[in-house]
Amino acid sequence: MSTHPTQPSGSTRLAADCARCFGLCCVVPAFAASADFAIDKPAGQACPNLRPDHGCGIHTTLRERGFVGCAVFDCFGAGQQVAQVTFGGRDWRDAPETLPAMAEAFRVLRPLHELLWYLTEAVSLHPSAELRAELEHARAEIAGLTEADPTRLRAVDVDAHRARVNPLLSRAGDAARAPGGVDRRGAHLLGVDLRRTDLRRANLRGALLIGADLRGVDLALADVTGADLRGADLRGADLRTTLFLHQAQLDAARGDARTDLPGTLTRPAHWTALALTPVRAAAPSRRGRRR
Repeated sequence: MSTHPTQPSGSTRLAADCARCFGLCCVVPAFAASADFAIDKPAGQACPNLRPDHGCGIHTTLRERGFVGCAVFDCFGAGQQVAQVTFGGRDWRDAPETLPAMAEAFRVLRPLHELLWYLTEAVSLHPSAELRAELEHARAEIAGLTEADPTRLRAVDVDAHRARVNPLLSRAGDAARAPGGVDRRGAHLLGVDLRRTDLRRANLRGALLIGADLRGVDLALADVTGADLRGADLRGADLRTTLFLHQAQLDAARGDARTDLPGTLTRPAHWTALALTPVRAAAPSRRGRRR
């Protein structure tokens, strides 16, 4: 690893680059044997599948081996930030005494990077000049924090920053959705058949959509900030203009070749097996919808 790393700029910085990390997501979090993880793993202990080069030994078969939680995890670039910037490329394997501080930094930087991702998305929605200035100010403040050393990071109150940013994101989403659709913010929609529900411009912030049937549904300008899409069926759904949709949400869901995605996101590989399953019902007509 270089001791004088070049820090990516813009949205690239907020995308995970595992080749520049030290496998921190395989070490720092605790795993509990469940539908998401095949084993128990204490926090701060390396997963047995982590190779000496910090790669995952079962990366291509994570789902089949019971590690769905690993397959859908996104650090938003915090891993390489800790490895290459906060600790200057110093590997915890070579300096085990750095691991506790590195873990602490990762636990702070991961949510900060997630907030940066949301703020960047909010700015891209072309909000009013006043709101844009507030979003940019918040983004600059948090970006500055991500450059801090381990001691300063330890003092960061992540919850306080989240509490200040969330209202700004909500305002940006509401402005982009206007005139808004149904408000299902925080709704418990586990396994609910939503195929005939008009969710265009809907407020789905924090909604629990685990296993929900969204086949053929038009989610144009729907705000899915923090929505839980684990196992949600998105086959044939239109997500091209869905607000605040990130890759981890797609990775946790089901979809197929007919699911319309934004150009910035990637079709998950595990969707391929679902491509030939027919979509038997659809949401309200897509004719004349806003692009």
